[in-house]
Amino acid sequence: MPELPEVETMRIQLEKFLVGSVIQDIKILSPKIISGNIKEIIGGKVTGVRRFAKVTSIDLDNGYSILTHVKLTGQLLYKGKRNKERVMSPKVIGGLGGKHTHVIFHLNDGDLFYNDIRRFGWIRVVRSAEIEKEKFISKLGPEPFKGLTLEVFKNILSKSARPIKVVLMDQVKIGGIGNIYANDALWLAQIDPRKPSKQLDNKTTRQLYDAILKVLKNGLKYGGASELAFVTPDGQEGEYQNHTLVFNHTGELCSRPACRQAGVKIEKYFLAGRGTYWCKMCQK
Repeated sequence: MPELPEVETMRIQLEKFLVGSVIQDIKILSPKIISGNIKEIIGGKVTGVRRFAKVTSIDLDNGYSILTHVKLTGQLLYKGKRNKERVMSPKVIGGLGGKHTHVIFHLNDGDLFYNDIRRFGWIRVVRSAEIEKEKFISKLGPEPFKGLTLEVFKNILSKSARPIKVVLMDQVKIGGIGNIYANDALWLAQIDPRKPSKQLDNKTTRQLYDAILKVLKNGLKYGGASELAFVTPDGQEGEYQNHTLVFNHTGELCSRPACRQAGVKIEKYFLAGRGTYWCKMCQK
């Protein structure tokens, strides 16, 4: 599922492509994907695009917004005057307007498509003033770069006996971090993913906090990770999957010199149902 870097990359591109565009019509091919009063957004002009952890909000000048959570395989794709014609990634299966396209927003200067192979994602039309009251959004914890200070982070970790990786991925505790970046941050901070959260001392907590910011910044730098179905609104893939530190490196030598010299390889196990990658030598 796309995490903070992927969704922020989507937000940046959507804002670039959509601000100033007017929604002229909507073609709904899968009614279960979209909810709310669709008529309210016809004629609305896009004024901005916001992100709430893993959810995007396309805001209109008429007081309504389009909330979207792409979940595992959803894709928001733009084709119009503001995007030069490019060959789209093969991960845009079926192309634009194909069997995996479920909603098309017809704009005055282009089209915004919502594709989703597994149909886990959703789109909701809501009043802009009510967004932060939405059940999913109101429960989100503070995000890195936005509210998650070191002191707030320390307080969150000190109150839980759950494995640190599970706490990092709990969106009620911390918004935006998922499996890829949690794995990489814990390796960078040299912490065993299974270690109880409240057992981290101040020094280790600071190392983990800095590691989270670093891996998320790298994720943003490379446009997110296209491990599965993620593509940017211009139909291109992110590149972070080629720069992960430990995620998806099962069986490879750990890149730390001492571990590499000792021949220690990255291992994978499942923690709370999620694939977890670690080095048994340097992550304590």
